[in-house]
Amino acid sequence: MVREDNLRILDEIYVQIKNVCTATLRTALNHNVSLIPIKLPTGICTFIKTIKIMSGKKQFGVWMDSRHATVIGRENISEGEFVVLGYVSNAGADANSNEHTQNNHENTLQQKFFKEIAALMQNVDVIHVTGTGDAQEQFIKFLSETAQYKNAEASESTSNKMSDEKLIEFVAGHFN
Repeated sequence: MVREDNLRILDEIYVQIKNVCTATLRTALNHNVSLIPIKLPTGICTFIKTIKIMSGKKQFGVWMDSRHATVIGRENISEGEFVVLGYVSNAGADANSNEHTQNNHENTLQQKFFKEIAALMQNVDVIHVTGTGDAQEQFIKFLSETAQYKNAEASESTSNKMSDEKLIEFVAGHFN
């Protein structure tokens, strides 16, 4: 909650700075006054960029293994508390005597699994993927190869299965 309040305050500061700059420029143009460009200190520029970047980011967290995924996101897309957005399961391929056919079927099911997870997350800006095995790496690779998600900032970690409450806490801690 504190972080959300801080982001709201930073967003308000950003809007105020933008409004002051716009008003100053309009006044100067209306009165035929030339403005002398000034260079802001690096710290202020960084602060303003951080405000702009942090406000409104669409952040998601996913716990996954090769068969199950739990998707966490904010209640109101870019603000609010983190909540469970959904669960996705991958039943896996049935046994097949032809190894090549079974492998192709598993790959197809994995792509379907990844698409179902991604469908729960619209306009991802930042995502943290955690879980067991190497499914996280494969999912991040899938996202980077998908046009809609290729610019998302992705990070990963390894963790054991946890309750929804613990996962929400984990994701919120990662982004705060």
